[in-house]
Amino acid sequence: MSGQCRVFDAGPDPFGRTWKVEFRWLQTGISIRHADTVDVKFLVTPEGGISEEKVIALPHPALLALSREHGRKLTDPLCMRIAAAHLKHMVETSEDMDKTLVTVTPEELAAYDQQLNGVTVPRRG
Repeated sequence: MSGQCRVFDAGPDPFGRTWKVEFRWLQTGISIRHADTVDVKFLVTPEGGISEEKVIALPHPALLALSREHGRKLTDPLCMRIAAAHLKHMVETSEDMDKTLVTVTPEELAAYDQQLNGVTVPRRG
């Protein structure tokens, strides 16, 4: 995945479509739904289809642990990149595409972090 996570294409999905993805916002989940997450919202549109909202929830404690482990700050760009990587995986596999809100597991967070930092990680499934 390129470094661009505000507007990008994802796919193809299992049906051969490419999806246009646009970043909308990032905020703490505690402020809107009393969850200890960082929520990243995207608008996704399949070729010739209708746009849908997807919110990727990143568990805050797991993000903090990951940041401490690697000695770096927890930043908005890092959260956006991890959320974009998970959304790309969702589109390519159709996993959880029926959901508006998807919570990433701590194990997935670690795998995406490694993937984004140039470490090869096996895909699920």
